[in-house]
Amino acid sequence: MDFVAMNILDSAMVSVCREMGITLMKTSYSTIFNEALDFTCGLADMDGDMIAVADYCPAQIGGMPLLIKSCLKEIPISEIEEGDIILHNDPYRGGLHTPEHTFFKPIFVDGEIVGFAVAIGHIAEVGGMAPGGFCGEATEIFQEGIRIPPVKIVKRGEDNIEVWKLLLANVRTPRVNYGDLKALIAAVDLGEKQMRGLYQKYGREKVKETVSDLLLYSERRMRAELEIIPDGIYAFHDFVESDGVDIDKHYKIQVEVHKKGGSIIVDYHGSSPQAAGPINATLGVATSAAYNAVLHMTDATIPRNSGCFRPIEVMAPPGSLVNVDFPAPEVGGNTETHPRIVGTILGAMAQAVPNRVMAAEGSTHCNFVFGGVDADTGEFFACYDLEAVGWGGRAFADGNDAVDSINGNCRITPTEVYETRFPWLIESLAFNVDSCGPGQYRGGVGYTKQMLCLNDQIICSQMTDRHVLPPWGLNGGREGGCGATLVMKAGRNDWQTMREAYGKASTSRYSNVVIRHGDRVRLVTPGGGGYGNPAKREPSAIERDLRDGYISSESAAKNYGYLKG
Repeated sequence: MDFVAMNILDSAMVSVCREMGITLMKTSYSTIFNEALDFTCGLADMDGDMIAVADYCPAQIGGMPLLIKSCLKEIPISEIEEGDIILHNDPYRGGLHTPEHTFFKPIFVDGEIVGFAVAIGHIAEVGGMAPGGFCGEATEIFQEGIRIPPVKIVKRGEDNIEVWKLLLANVRTPRVNYGDLKALIAAVDLGEKQMRGLYQKYGREKVKETVSDLLLYSERRMRAELEIIPDGIYAFHDFVESDGVDIDKHYKIQVEVHKKGGSIIVDYHGSSPQAAGPINATLGVATSAAYNAVLHMTDATIPRNSGCFRPIEVMAPPGSLVNVDFPAPEVGGNTETHPRIVGTILGAMAQAVPNRVMAAEGSTHCNFVFGGVDADTGEFFACYDLEAVGWGGRAFADGNDAVDSINGNCRITPTEVYETRFPWLIESLAFNVDSCGPGQYRGGVGYTKQMLCLNDQIICSQMTDRHVLPPWGLNGGREGGCGATLVMKAGRNDWQTMREAYGKASTSRYSNVVIRHGDRVRLVTPGGGGYGNPAKREPSAIERDLRDGYISSESAAKNYGYLKG
């Protein structure tokens, strides 16, 4: 291996991926892209293996290899021409969930394909029965929005007009969707151009050889990391609360991690059968979650490519919560079930490497989606709004406060942008006192966002979790606080759950609630579980939490035995 060339090329390719992401952010229309950054940009070789990726969304990073390989089964290399761009979003063809749209463009050198530029992004409006794409009451995938098999949205450098017409005719916000899809195309156009430049600079054979060495290097480093972890079989389970349809049933995620030498197998046998509602995960999600968990336990400097995934195998029984069969709904699997799977794997590995894992995090993106006709402009709007949660405490530090869930790495939309783009007034945005699980190292803090509706009406749906089952603690740490979604209708002075106010089956998963002018909505995000015995927490840390308003004096006395003098 030429380590100098390998490091130079790896850095150059990752820079290309980051540049693709900046282009996508700056040219997109919707806040989920230009504010939240819910996308990933990467590069792949001609076999579909990921060779470089930027540090954007972990769920998409882990899902990218399966996505590309699935597409190439339907549109083989022999049918791809220079200037083509292929689009795909079908969860039952290797995808993650319906809103996730994958674009990839071939990179030609001397008339032959050498690889692909790839961009995956969450399109905010995909049709279906609920504006914003998260139907919390869906019972089949057809209710979750348009499914797109691998198709050429651009042919030989020219827009495929028939495909564009079909896409834009099936969504509520065609202008915004057009802009976001064009931004994704701009990203892969840039990636393809920049990679051709690298091939011209270093030569085709040199790049091919160096990329092969890079994947092998990542694999060897990952195996070396896994060698450090004690061999054994480590089991753990957790539950997803309800599915929006059967509110009295919780769904089990069972994990058995088999670690031997430089390899690891994540076995999901024993998990619940697939649900009637939209919490199911596809095989791509279950695989991506396993990758995500292992990456969080290992050296962050290992180059992120398909090589570092080679030591990781996944066993997911078909027809289960973690490998859903067609045509069951699955939109919540990528956002809600994925982080619960990661947490379950980390819970199992706490038995082997307690210093490398954390207690349970909030494990939800809250996924508050809405749409309607703007009373001022007469134009339909739609938004996918995600929120942050508290992370779990660790063996050496408190959990992160108000950070996107472990599979997202996204940002929340700033209040000023939110109020400018959508007919809401955000009345408050504040940390939740006592939402952090007590421990020697406390869990992270969640927060509450309270909004006033300024439009005639807004149609709202949600797919969230942790309203009932709190984030668990580790090694003597205690549970973190639960989340909630509440509404105060105009003219009332009390807060109600969606079940109380609108007769919905679930408080956390519902569809098409009509919020009217003057109504208020309160989104409460969960905290993280604590790590270690609370009695061992340093008094100075307790005092700091009291001073910062993270905990109350009552909690300090009850959970830590701390009495302010």
